Amino acid sequence: MKMSRLVAFSSSLLLGAALALTGAGIANADSSAQAVDYVALGDSYSSGVGAGSYESSSGDCKRSTRAFPRLWANTNSPSSFAFTACSGARTNDVTSGQLGPLNASTDLVSISIGGNDAGFADVMTTCVLQSEATCLNRIATARAYVDSTLPGRLDSVYSAIKAKAPSARVVVLGYPRFYQLGGSCVAGLSERERSAINGASDHLNAATAKRAADHGFTFGDVRTTFTGHEICSSSSWLHSVNWLNIGESYHPTAAGQSGGYLPVFKSAA
Repeated sequence: MKMSRLVAFSSSLLLGAALALTGAGIANADSSAQAVDYVALGDSYSSGVGAGSYESSSGDCKRSTRAFPRLWANTNSPSSFAFTACSGARTNDVTSGQLGPLNASTDLVSISIGGNDAGFADVMTTCVLQSEATCLNRIATARAYVDSTLPGRLDSVYSAIKAKAPSARVVVLGYPRFYQLGGSCVAGLSERERSAINGASDHLNAATAKRAADHGFTFGDVRTTFTGHEICSSSSWLHSVNWLNIGESYHPTAAGQSGGYLPVFKSAA
């Protein structure tokens, strides 16, 4: 009986010690989770073009205080935050001008890239200003580029990120579908053109997700959060063509950044 009590007492001490150590481990994990060095790379979908409230110091890069990287940093208070995403960036712009803040201590990286390489802006300009046939041909050219050339360019960017920040968790953000088919738009592009543009976005996302996975990165698919908020919906989170501010056309609004991009990044970070 005494031996049983001794064994029980010893067991309780061991259990208490284990719980104490576990608790300390959780506390330390929580503390280390907050001490994150975060770098936000990429193009206009990461810099926040279309969301307004641009940081004056960012110049033509148009980094918005409403962009998802800034919103995440404001909420999570990382130990360091470098915001180098830039409007109009292509893959070579990232490798040549955005990777400076990355180092062995970087814990978290976000990036959206590839749309400009694939000629997104020219596709939309062609489709808005020219015939349906010309639009569909330009989309086909963009899809062919995504198949033949873009994977190698994405590999170059992802490899450069891995080389400079080998321990970082890298979240690659995709692009939304632009149109709600059968929606409220009665003018502008034809339904066939809208469907083809959506298909091209899906094609780009699939290629990007594949390259991200092959590098061990996480792909953040924003199509789900933007569903019901495409152009032609009753609550669009994307700018349609804006002749007074053409650069913001087909970019997320502030609601698109906070409601479309931020939740996806938050869940993957």
